[in-house]
Amino acid sequence: MKATAQALLILNGKGASNEELREAVYDMRAEGVDLAVRVTWEYGDAARYVAEALELGVETVIAGGGDGTINEVAAALVSSGQASLPALGILPLGTANDFATSCSIPLDMSSALKLAIHGRAAEIDIACVNDTRYFINMATGGFGTRITTETPEKLKSALGGVSYFIHGLLRMDTLKADRCHITGPDFNWDGEALVIGIGNGRQAGGGQEICPDAMINDGLLQLRLLTSEELLPSFLRSLLEGEENKNIISTSLPWLEITAPHDMTFNLDGEPLTGTRFRIDVLPKALQCRLPPNCTLLG
Repeated sequence: MKATAQALLILNGKGASNEELREAVYDMRAEGVDLAVRVTWEYGDAARYVAEALELGVETVIAGGGDGTINEVAAALVSSGQASLPALGILPLGTANDFATSCSIPLDMSSALKLAIHGRAAEIDIACVNDTRYFINMATGGFGTRITTETPEKLKSALGGVSYFIHGLLRMDTLKADRCHITGPDFNWDGEALVIGIGNGRQAGGGQEICPDAMINDGLLQLRLLTSEELLPSFLRSLLEGEENKNIISTSLPWLEITAPHDMTFNLDGEPLTGTRFRIDVLPKALQCRLPPNCTLLG
C-alpha cells in the first residue's frame, strides 16, 4: 500500500518499551503510513536523528518523550538553518509533560500518534536564549528552578508531576531570592525575585501554571515575577492557585535581558543554563506543530 504520510519518530530511550506505543506504531504502519522510529540513548542523539529526518525529507518529525525531548528536537529543527522544515509532532511520554498538557495533546498513545501524523500543522513561536539555546515551553528561574532540577528521579517516577510540589515543600529551607535586573521594550525592573517564569507555554514543574496568559503563536513571551517581599503562605497560593497579588509582576514582551551580580540558573524545558546574563528573544512562527483544534495556547 502506498504511504499516506512520511514521518520519523525520535523516541526517548525510557519510552522504548511502551507496549501501547508499539501497538500504535504497528497500527499506523498497517494503514500505510511510512513511519521510521529512532531511539535516543544520550544527549545529542536527537539532533543527529533530526539531521537524518531533514535528509530524508520527511513531512513530520515526532518527539516522543517529556519536555526535554521536545526541546531537543525543536531546537535541532530551528537551528538547522533550513528554510523549509518538517512539522513537529508530540508524543507525551515524560514525567510531567507540561508542554503537551498545556497544548491538550492526548495521553492515549494511539490518539497522540494519529494527531502527530495527521493533525493540522499550526505555526508556533520558540524562544532563543543567548543565541545558542532554546525553549519551546518555559524558562524558570529562582526557587522554581531549584525544585525542578533537584527533584529526585525516583520521586518523579513514583508520583509524576505532583513530585515537584512535594519536593518543593520539603525544600522550603532553601527558599532564597535571586537579585537581578530585567529589561525589555518599555520594561525595567530591578530587585529580588523568588520565582521567574518566562513562558511561551503556560505551565512547568509538573502542572504549575506559572504563565497563565502565554500563547505560543502571538510573537510574545509572558514574563511573570514573584518578588521576595511575598510572604510564604501567599507564595504558595500564588504558585498553586494562580491568585494575583501586588507582589506578582506580569507583562508580555518580544525580548528581554536578565543580568545578575552572581550566577543564576534557568531551567529551559528541563535543561539548566547557568550564567550572569541572559538575552531571550522570541522567534515568531519558527516551527509548525501538529496540535489539536482545542489547543488553548493558540490565539
